[in-house]
Amino acid sequence: MQNEVIIVSDYCEKCHIEPSFIELLRDNGLIDVLYDNGQECLPFAQLPSVERYSRMYYDLSINMEGIDVIHHLLQRIEDMQHEINELRSRLRLYGE
Repeated sequence: MQNEVIIVSDYCEKCHIEPSFIELLRDNGLIDVLYDNGQECLPFAQLPSVERYSRMYYDLSINMEGIDVIHHLLQRIEDMQHEINELRSRLRLYGE
């Protein structure tokens, strides 16, 4: 598991963010925190999301509720984009 995760305290120190911010993200269901040998860890796959959320929170001063709304809106957009692509594929089949 060592190659797939980073310890939360190490990540926070390197990125200059508060560990409490990671807790807020976890408590709001925006990220999953794993435990390895009793230490909180972030999966590498979630790092882009954590970085995006930290920019919103620290640089843009968006509160956690706003981040949650933005997350859900972006997820809906992504879901709709997948649906559009699927419908286009179906149309291509009937158009040939």
